[in-house]
Amino acid sequence: MSTENMNGTHRNGAMGGAVHLVLQGKGGIGKSVIASWLAEYLLTRGKNVHCVDGDPVNRSLTQYKSLRAEKLDLVNEEGLIVRMRYDTLLERFAGEDGAFVVDSGSTAFLPFWSYIVESEVIRVLREAGRKLYVHCVVSGGEMLSDSLLGFDTLARSTTDRNVIVWVNEYFGPVARDGKTFDQMNVFQTHAEKVLGSIGIPQRSADTFGATVLAMREKKMTFQEAIQSDQFMLAQKSRLHIVRRDLFDQLDKLELA
Repeated sequence: MSTENMNGTHRNGAMGGAVHLVLQGKGGIGKSVIASWLAEYLLTRGKNVHCVDGDPVNRSLTQYKSLRAEKLDLVNEEGLIVRMRYDTLLERFAGEDGAFVVDSGSTAFLPFWSYIVESEVIRVLREAGRKLYVHCVVSGGEMLSDSLLGFDTLARSTTDRNVIVWVNEYFGPVARDGKTFDQMNVFQTHAEKVLGSIGIPQRSADTFGATVLAMREKKMTFQEAIQSDQFMLAQKSRLHIVRRDLFDQLDKLELA
């Protein structure tokens, strides 16, 4: 494991990074978990990482204490999301050193993405020398239709080839009518917008599934769980396997 400090500063002082938005209109699909895994990956690769919890309802990312996620205050006294409050976040994206990982909750999905599109945030960041990646979770089982709709919304309106799809089989295979995700019409239509994909395969529920669930419930990173006395050797080995698989896939994307 790299010698990172989980508050986001790598010991060798390396700086730089892109803006990573974890977006999906379907709730309970694993956005916060994936945001935590992505943040941990970037930390192990020497990035100075700023984690932002942009979910106005469920502050899941902030529960990962070692990641020190900041809460984004979006809701006014009437309980409505005020989109102009994203302006300050955009200023940070453009001018602050380090990579950003933003977990946007399902309730903020449309307000946040419409803000990005109408304010041409992707262009603004490109002109500031920053890359923006959109991480979209597509999940199997009963969540498939809604998650495909979320992917379609993002891919249809992004201006760049910047969508990274996390194919999450935790709830079941991501397949329909004998077609895998990359064979579906919705993917074929937007293939030019997809930079790559990360597969989260369905593993044995009574071993891998139970161990990963325990780590999630404890709101631990892989590093914390593997170093913790709360997990046995076999459990730590399974977490090591899952982490290695995910991080190897992320390495192949060569994210900035």
